[in-house]
Amino acid sequence: MATQSIVVYCGSSPGTSSVYKEVAVELGAKMAARAIRLIYGGGGFGLMGTVANAVLQNGGEVTGVIPNFLADLEVAHNTLTELHFVETMHERKYKMVQLAKGVIALPGGYGTLDELFEILAWRQLKIYDGPIALLNINGYYDLLLQQLDRMVTDGFLKAENRALLIVAESVDETLKLMEEFWLTL
Repeated sequence: MATQSIVVYCGSSPGTSSVYKEVAVELGAKMAARAIRLIYGGGGFGLMGTVANAVLQNGGEVTGVIPNFLADLEVAHNTLTELHFVETMHERKYKMVQLAKGVIALPGGYGTLDELFEILAWRQLKIYDGPIALLNINGYYDLLLQQLDRMVTDGFLKAENRALLIVAESVDETLKLMEEFWLTL
């Protein structure tokens, strides 16, 4: 039985480099080995499906949360430990973080960035208190991190709020930083 839970935000596409899939598989396997339940958007494709499959294939637990309209388009993963159906994308995001003690973002597109920035805003406003990590695979988020630093420099983001985002470049480092955060609670 899982002792901890992490939301993973990532692409519904696999991306163009095999390194993204490799890291998604590694993350899923290592979450399962640590008895960390995966909470995610419930899809069966792209990096989302890859992480979920890796957790399941390694004996871990996976909870998906998917809006009915996406499930109706036949994108729901059918072999999860648990699958919740909700009405809206907002309900999906809220339910996912209610079930989790931390968040990790892998590469993705608009949806991933939407989820990442909403949870960072919630953390800044003290609506959410878990760790939020960006797994910067292959420098994927380098330009985004530069933008966040520019926001601090130009006075639109406080340095202490910029520091709410944990940045790591490997699965092991990401999970280590998440576990260290949990120990401080």
